[in-house]
Amino acid sequence: MGDALVVDGLVRHFGGVRAVDGVSFTVAPDEIVALIGPNGAGKSTCFNLLSGQLRPGAGTIRLGTAEMTGLSPRARWRMGVGRTFQVAAVFPSFTVLENVQMALLRGRVWQAWVPARMLHRDAAAAALVEVGLSAQSDRPAGVLAYGDIKRLELAMVLAGRPRLLLLDEPTAGMAAGERAALMNLIRTVAAGRAVLFTEHDMGAVFSTAHRVLVMDRGRIIAAGPPAAVRADAAVRAAYLGTG
Repeated sequence: MGDALVVDGLVRHFGGVRAVDGVSFTVAPDEIVALIGPNGAGKSTCFNLLSGQLRPGAGTIRLGTAEMTGLSPRARWRMGVGRTFQVAAVFPSFTVLENVQMALLRGRVWQAWVPARMLHRDAAAAALVEVGLSAQSDRPAGVLAYGDIKRLELAMVLAGRPRLLLLDEPTAGMAAGERAALMNLIRTVAAGRAVLFTEHDMGAVFSTAHRVLVMDRGRIIAAGPPAAVRADAAVRAAYLGTG
C-alpha cells in the first residue's frame, strides 16, 4: 500500500528562531515512528511542514519517489497523506457517516446540488468499520464521547486510503483507558502504511513506536529503538528527566 516518507535537510525559521533546523529522517511502510521532545522543540512546525500547512525554507519531502515539498495540503491528501490534529474537529450536526463522506469530498469536484449523504457512502462505511464506529454511523457527531470523536477523526483520514499517516498527539484529552484503546487501534490500521506520530504520553510512545525520534531546539538529537532512546543521556537531560 505505502511508500517510505523521506525527509532530507528540512529547515523552517521564524525570524531568528530556528524552529526546524536541518531535520532528516525516514519512515518506512509498516513502521510506526514517534516524534517526541519538549514544548517548543519544533515538533508541531515539523508536522505542519510535512502536511503542507507550512513551506520549508530548505530541504525536501518525498513519499516514495514522489516529491511533495511545495505541494498544498489538498495535493498531499491526493497523494496519500492523511493527518489528524491535536484537537479533533468534526461537523457536530452531521451524522458520523456524513462526516466521513465530507472528508472524502476534500480536494474533489462534485455537483453542488448532490446531497453529501449520497456521495462516497461505501468508502465511508468501510472506514467506520475499520475504527469500530459502524454501530454509531447514524448518530450526530456532536453527541459522541470524546474518545469516539478521536476515532471518527481517524476514520475521516483512513477513508482516503492514505499511504502515510501523520497523527498529531492522537491521545490528547483522552482518559487512560481510551488512550490505550486508541493506540491499539493505531497499531492495527498501521499495516502497510508509514505512520509518524507526536505524543506527550510516554507510555503510549514506548509501547507503540518501533522507533523514536527526539527533537530539541529544532534538531533531531536522538533516534533509535524505544529502549535505546529512553536510556540516552542527552534525551534524559533534554526531556525525559533522570528519575
